[in-house]
Amino acid sequence: MNIFDILGPVMVGPSSSHTAGAVRIGYITRRLLGSRPVKAEIGFHGSFAATGKGHGTDRAVVAGLLGMKPDDMRIPDSFRVAEQEGLEFQIQNVQIREAHPNTALLKVWGEEGHTVEVQASSLGGGRIMLNKLDGIMVNCTGECPTLIVQNHDRPGHVAAVASMLAEDSINIATLQLYRGKKGGDAVMVIEIDQRVPEASIRWFEQQDGIMKVTYIDREDA
Repeated sequence: MNIFDILGPVMVGPSSSHTAGAVRIGYITRRLLGSRPVKAEIGFHGSFAATGKGHGTDRAVVAGLLGMKPDDMRIPDSFRVAEQEGLEFQIQNVQIREAHPNTALLKVWGEEGHTVEVQASSLGGGRIMLNKLDGIMVNCTGECPTLIVQNHDRPGHVAAVASMLAEDSINIATLQLYRGKKGGDAVMVIEIDQRVPEASIRWFEQQDGIMKVTYIDREDA
């Protein structure tokens, strides 16, 4: 533990879990979408649903979708900024079985036609956990540099990404594999010790069977 774990994040308040964490959930969702969001359906579960409005959780998630970070002074005005930037959104309360009390479920559409569905929870102190990506369990925090690879469930993809990282002298800290069903869509979550060069990410995106590669650096999470 270091001093930042104790003091919490630099943020626009009032709550590290309901505000700073919520901003990060929105921001990571924008990164996973990969383009400017134009429409969002936002669901709040548990404590987010019960007390989120008073803590500004609704404005915080929208701020994150707009690309703001927890210390952005525009967070309280995110609804107005969203209107200016053409982001339409709906917010409702939802119930998610066995979910963390501070959980948001987001379905977001991008300007290029892409969509992403993210379930994430705020753990306190501004930390978050990405629980599901497009319905597939992922369970990662993004506290280390992280590659999230969405691919078809075929042999060879794990070996390819491991070889790519080895060529760049990048060490794998953890590697998790998830899939919806055999032969369907799958997700690799790879936490690493060093940053990944942009060129390596672009190369891997072009490989057969790879649908999308998202790189989350520590600053993003």
